[in-house]
Amino acid sequence: MAEIEIGIYKSARQAYGFDDIAIVPTRRTRDPEDVDISWQLDAYKFGLPLLASAMDGVVSPATAIEIGKLGGLGVLNLEGLWTRYEDPTPLFEEICELDNDKATARMQQMYLEPIKLELVSQRIAEMKAAGITTSASVTPQRTAWMAKAIADSGLNILVIQGTVVSAEHVSKTVEPLNLKQFIREYEIPTIVGGCASYQAALHLMRTGAAGVLVGVGPGNACTTRGVLGIGVPQATAIADVAGARMRHLDETGRYVHVIADGGMSKGGDIAKAFACGADAVMIGSPLSAAQEAPARGNHWGMATFHPTLPRGARVKTGVRGSLKEILLGPASENDGRMNLFGALRTSMATCGYETLKEFQKAEIMLAPSLQTEGKQLQKAQNVGMGH
Repeated sequence: MAEIEIGIYKSARQAYGFDDIAIVPTRRTRDPEDVDISWQLDAYKFGLPLLASAMDGVVSPATAIEIGKLGGLGVLNLEGLWTRYEDPTPLFEEICELDNDKATARMQQMYLEPIKLELVSQRIAEMKAAGITTSASVTPQRTAWMAKAIADSGLNILVIQGTVVSAEHVSKTVEPLNLKQFIREYEIPTIVGGCASYQAALHLMRTGAAGVLVGVGPGNACTTRGVLGIGVPQATAIADVAGARMRHLDETGRYVHVIADGGMSKGGDIAKAFACGADAVMIGSPLSAAQEAPARGNHWGMATFHPTLPRGARVKTGVRGSLKEILLGPASENDGRMNLFGALRTSMATCGYETLKEFQKAEIMLAPSLQTEGKQLQKAQNVGMGH
């Protein structure tokens, strides 16, 4: 890809987000009922190619169970309020009522409470008792400490997640997590991330990971791009990591799943993620607007409560409908924020694709006017695409 000169010393690639592109229809169309959007990771098959973000305002043991019954995979944050407090419900109620200028500081205090390994085991057991596929998230820094409790609890899928996760962390003070050794030793299908580049993704794939998360800073509650100045727009990041997936497949014969993480608030965003090469999506803020969500229409990222450098904010998403309505409809709004996977199915059908693997090959066009062309009235009235 051609580079643009920023100055005499530095050149840069052009990168694109979801709002910059559009999916081009083909000569064929299908019935939405004939489209298959199922997804399989290792031995586990899902009706929806969905991971619910490991954020306290989105996934509780109860919502993970409900998402599992609907066909997706809820990922519980094992370093969140659910493993620090026996009953965190009063804390969620307090967070919902905090003023914006006090929210981050108070949440930092809440998350100073130590994580309790017995609660880690208890939360996993609660999810397993419902008969769903279970998944939970830890950061690389705490993975080794929590590993035995996680393995003994029989967790099905582990997510090792941070703002940026690399296969070559260097530290002068502590022994870093050896991802390759950990994955080989514990034999739990493991998803790792985030990453946002071809080379970083390729190195993560070589650790034996079952999937990689793609996204640095695109989430609605995330401020990483402002605080640290790092990130890659999602359309380009997904396409680059999908390229790494193909190289890794050629080298090893092993397919590693690409999971788009963040930046998707509408059905069209999710469809574009797959057209750019994703195998599944991880979403948070759309699900925080569900009636069942623990924070009742409030949302914050995993780094919001960092003790010295928070990289997220509590944002209000409001309550929009049930989990089922948000994921599968019926939609009562026309702005793309309901029936997200019905929209994916219809997008694939309209473009003539039967499976997600086929949809990854869809033609993409740069379309900077896509969001505004002919939409003056909607924008002026704050409805539909002008919302």
